[in-house]
Formats: sequence, structure tokens, C-alpha cells
Amino acid sequence: MSLTFSLDPAVTPDLRDGILDLWTDVSNAGGAVGFVPPVTREVVRPELVRHLVQMAEGRTHLLIGQDETGEVAATAFLTFNTHRLMTHWLWLYTVMVHPRHQGKGYGRDLLTAAADAARTFDGIDAIRLTCRGGLGLERFYASCGYKEVGRVPDAIRVAPGDDRDDITMLLPLA
Repeated sequence: MSLTFSLDPAVTPDLRDGILDLWTDVSNAGGAVGFVPPVTREVVRPELVRHLVQMAEGRTHLLIGQDETGEVAATAFLTFNTHRLMTHWLWLYTVMVHPRHQGKGYGRDLLTAAADAARTFDGIDAIRLTCRGGLGLERFYASCGYKEVGRVPDAIRVAPGDDRDDITMLLPLA
């Protein structure tokens, strides 16, 4: 089975709760999505609310991947730049695939859907994202066409004595 992707779906309470559950589950499985396990829905909720506010302001778009039962299985947020000299590329944030769906190719499908979505926005030539070092994420993104364009050593402190690189990746859309 494959996922069904939609860009900017109506954010119903069920969808909101599905994203919150996904983000919590991914975080607790060790996913590099802004938190260190263990986390609860209440810890994740304020960050989701920030993303939803940015969506309401028109600065961020939500890409959802739903499984055959309609459950939220994957998400990514596409965020426009506000700097007038950088409006030709956007950020891809909070790229997540539920742990029960990993290994099925859904991450690659999500990145393809994100690139397809980015191409629908006027003037967007590239996607940038950052990822946490130490997990091999940069190899996965590179296998999807992204190129490493920057790295800040030890910029992410996961725990005392556990610092990771902050890696910037770029996908040209042309």
C-alpha cells in the first residue's frame, strides 16, 4: 500500500490530533524532529500550535500522508522565507514518517511529494532542510537528491556530552 498525500488539507480536530500523535510517536522512537524522548503530547502540542499559526498566516504549508485507513502516517511542513533576497527557496521542516511505516519507502515518497508541492509555488527553485547528525539522515536525504551544503559541528545538544552536527541540505527543483 502507498500513502495518499494532500497539501493544505482542512485542519480538523482529528487531523490535528493525528499530527500530534505522529509527532509524539516519532519523537519517542528517537526521530530527530525537535525533541528528545521521552515526550508527551502536551510537550509537543505548543510546537504544533506554532506550526498551525504559521499556516494560518500563510507562511507555512502542510503536507500530509495518510495510510489506507485514513490515519496520519507522514507529514512535512513547507515554510516560505521572509527575507526578500531568499524568497526563491523554501524550508522543509518536521519531516516525519510513523515508526510503524518506516522501511516501506514512505519517506522517499514524502520527499517526492514535498518537491512536487514546492514546484506548485511561484518562484520556488529549491528546498532547504536541516537534519541532526549522528543518525545517517544526511545519507538518506542525499539518496533522495539532496546535497549537503553546510555543517555546523556540535550545534545540537541532545544531552550533556552528546552534541551533534547541524547539517544543511539543498534540493534544486530545476
